[in-house]
Amino acid sequence: MNHLEELKEFARLHAQGQGISGRQVAAVLPRITNDEPGHPASWARVWTGEADRLARAGRPLDACRRYALARFPHHGDHIRVRAQHNCVRTFDDWRRRRGVGRLVLDHPEGTVACWTAGLDARRPRPLVLVMGGVVSVKEQWAPLLPKLARLGYAAVAAEMPGVGENTLRYRADSWRLLPFLLDRLAGRADTAETSVLGLSFSGHLALRAAADDPRIRSVHTVGAPVAGFFTDPLWWPRVPGITVETLRRLTGAGDRDELRERLRGFALEPGTLAAVRIPVGYVVSARDEIIPGTERALLGSLVPGARFKEFDDVHGSPAHLGAMRKWLIGSLLRARLTARFGSTPAPGPSAGAVRAGAPSGAAEPPGGPHTAPGG
Repeated sequence: MNHLEELKEFARLHAQGQGISGRQVAAVLPRITNDEPGHPASWARVWTGEADRLARAGRPLDACRRYALARFPHHGDHIRVRAQHNCVRTFDDWRRRRGVGRLVLDHPEGTVACWTAGLDARRPRPLVLVMGGVVSVKEQWAPLLPKLARLGYAAVAAEMPGVGENTLRYRADSWRLLPFLLDRLAGRADTAETSVLGLSFSGHLALRAAADDPRIRSVHTVGAPVAGFFTDPLWWPRVPGITVETLRRLTGAGDRDELRERLRGFALEPGTLAAVRIPVGYVVSARDEIIPGTERALLGSLVPGARFKEFDDVHGSPAHLGAMRKWLIGSLLRARLTARFGSTPAPGPSAGAVRAGAPSGAAEPPGGPHTAPGG
């Protein structure tokens, strides 16, 4: 599959997760003939045009979603840089009357911007940190924040290093970003009771941070790499080119060989995983083209609190969005009850493994299935 075909396949599979219908995507894709920066029929220019039209029509959130597609997979040329800027600007327009705040933090290595809801120094609430993967910006997940606040949480949406407004470099020790965020949010949220909704590669950061930081009390993820993705030479040739190129850019690697060498240091060791003694909810996609199936087995064998939900889908399970969101929120609420009443999670991977269509034991979350982000 060539680069443009990969871009279009991404749009078909994942636009639904941003509230863009298949019909709307199908109306745009035939007009895209290339990915040459500045070309009128290029990926970024066509999606930017759609976003500009919606912004002028007074539909900032719909515009924001198209700008997010325009800057995909990363803002590496001038049109995508503009789309990234406008993605933030239009979300900023939308969020002002919806109880969503903005927080910009100075990090020793750069800047980290966040969207927030429910932060309150007078009555700090348990924290939920929401973070996407290597290709998704915080504006895709931030509409979830008011819903989490209504469930009694302080909620913060941030980005992985190098993604969106996050100017840090993505490295093997990037998991330290999570303790940094907890340190800076202390006093406005109950960071001693933190849960992480970490989608895809940010789930990897959350698992590593949880092994070291006792403030992280649960992790809920979709298709997170654990070890095999970073080290398996037989799996690597199957990884989509867009994923490889995005990782190369975020890490600063000069070429694919240098990227492979750097990524080996990201793999989570068995001793690190064994130190994760908290509830972990993990959505598995049976046809995941990015994350190898061995990650589930490794996590299940070493993390006693791991529970799994499997969908017959590709990475992020975009075709099962509603069911996946429902399961993730159920996993989050279950972990909260576990912490409150002191029960311990059932050990072993088989006890927590659930296939799509089987009873999961998750409670129906307030607000129905559309209350958590996709993968």
